[in-house]
Amino acid sequence: MMSIPVKSSAGSYAVVCGRGTLKNAASLIPRLGDVTGTFILSSPRVWENCGAAVTRVLRPARKDRIILFEDSETEKDLPNAEAICRVLVRAGADRRAVLVAVGGGVVGDVAGFAAAMYLRGVRVVQIPTTLVAQVDSSLGGKTGVNLPEGKNLVGAFHPPEFVIADPDLLSTLPHREYRSGLFEVVKYGVIADQRLFEFLEQHMASVMRRDPAALAWIIPRCIAIKARVVGQDEREGGLRQILNFGHTLGHALEAATAYKRFAHGEAIGWGMMAATLIGLALGRLSDRDAGRIIRLVASVGPLPPLKGIRAAQLRPIVAGDKKAHAGRVRWVLPRRIGTAEWGIEVPWPIVARAFAELPEIAAKARA
Repeated sequence: MMSIPVKSSAGSYAVVCGRGTLKNAASLIPRLGDVTGTFILSSPRVWENCGAAVTRVLRPARKDRIILFEDSETEKDLPNAEAICRVLVRAGADRRAVLVAVGGGVVGDVAGFAAAMYLRGVRVVQIPTTLVAQVDSSLGGKTGVNLPEGKNLVGAFHPPEFVIADPDLLSTLPHREYRSGLFEVVKYGVIADQRLFEFLEQHMASVMRRDPAALAWIIPRCIAIKARVVGQDEREGGLRQILNFGHTLGHALEAATAYKRFAHGEAIGWGMMAATLIGLALGRLSDRDAGRIIRLVASVGPLPPLKGIRAAQLRPIVAGDKKAHAGRVRWVLPRRIGTAEWGIEVPWPIVARAFAELPEIAAKARA
């Protein structure tokens, strides 16, 4: 078991990671002090696979303290967050309650946002059950829901009390969702960790089959990178922007397809390849590193096609991204493997050209 500290404006919290760490939840929650009720938030799909294990550990006092909601990206919205808050009211949750989010990125984001809004803020604990949530979305304090105009446009910074990242919870994860999380792992290698990138190049087959030793190496490493970044820049004013590598175009792809075609990581995979081509076109990245990045992204597996999506329809979505400043889009681009730069303005024709080249580039990388 490993405990990785994360600094936040509300005080430091720990990410407890390692096989079997779920059992620690029972001892960690009482340490939070005066807890009047523990409310578990999850989805029916996740609860079917993980509910028995979580119930054995947390032993919820009443059934009304288990709140299930759909975890598809289309359900990550304000009405769903409101519905959760109303259930909490009816169940008698007060300001000393603790919400426990058990699920992937959607569950964590919606539960975290509900915790931030309910009674102007109650405590939340994250128990991520997907790879992307364990290495990325469950820590850092960003919570939010989508609008039809774009992803995560309504939200709050609300750090958890602690996070439990147990790789054993990944065993029932569908293969597509697992692969989706691997794109975020690749992201960390590109932006901050050359050794991680090289490990993935050499051991992707082991990672793909969820080898315990491989996961024990990559998960804490990704968590440590994010902990370091958000500890220096909690509110995304500078360094934290590197975590958005691939997300500017990726989020636009999700919104343009009504969050129905791409799993989150798949959209980010396309976004990372696009940002790599943009960096190459601007002369900020070498041909060799660009090729390695695109090949590693492609090695995670096939991506849903871009058929029917035009660059012109992505442009207003990209311009409305929450990271834009005065309508100017700031891109995160790889500088070399293990290093990225942020705040780069890119002329739209270069973006459009990179987008047009993506299908052919991806096909060649998979060949």
